[in-house]
Amino acid sequence: MPSLREVQNGFLNHLMDANAVSAEAWVMADGLTPAGRMQIYRNNLYTSLSDALAAVYPVIQRLVGIEFFRQTARSYTAQHPSLSGNLHDFGQAFALFLEQQPYTHALPYLPDVARLEWAWHESYHAAESGPLDLSTLVAVPVKAYESIRFVLAPSARLIHSPYPVLRIWQVNQDDYSGDPGVNLDQGASRLLVLRQGNQVLLQELDQGTFLWLQALAEGLPLQASLNRAAAAQPDFDFQTALHRHVHQGTLTEIRT
Repeated sequence: MPSLREVQNGFLNHLMDANAVSAEAWVMADGLTPAGRMQIYRNNLYTSLSDALAAVYPVIQRLVGIEFFRQTARSYTAQHPSLSGNLHDFGQAFALFLEQQPYTHALPYLPDVARLEWAWHESYHAAESGPLDLSTLVAVPVKAYESIRFVLAPSARLIHSPYPVLRIWQVNQDDYSGDPGVNLDQGASRLLVLRQGNQVLLQELDQGTFLWLQALAEGLPLQASLNRAAAAQPDFDFQTALHRHVHQGTLTEIRT
């Protein structure tokens, strides 16, 4: 007699892969064959997870078409089954999965668009954070400034791509009504994704600001982050960047 754990694992494995060790022996045939019952569960599983992916990646679905997206979502689900009780966690590896598919060679920007959509999704569901209290900076001795660390908001995400992924994202929104054209040679995208209230902000950054925030996100102290920004963009204006990102809530804490 199998244990409950063995039955549960067998049932799950058979749901994910019809060719796995069969769990049909443990399924009652009450008016429907065990194989038929398992197929109903399997279809429901793949449909619900495909719907969850489509909700997170609507632009990807629009770019490749609904039917092709569903085939891709099914393949992804088989290789990356949900491991969390929170459905919001499902789909994290989708960009990497797309990167590994042969068909994306013709759509090289597709994985980065997926990264942007996942960043939007994570930002929207991230924890709340309060504004940065600048009085904490006043309390820090001037000689210690170079070693302080600014902490980014939990909803902040940084996206870099050689493709104009923000433009691609914008022209594929349901409410977009302008010129749908996209020039892939437009240049790199350096983006900040940040939730403000119930809205997710997508903001283009210059190279210096992007590298500065990226260094802060990595936990580097202030002087090291400024050095990285200035090395790439000598005219990087730290005072302007600091004021902007304190005011809009990108930075939420100072650690000494």
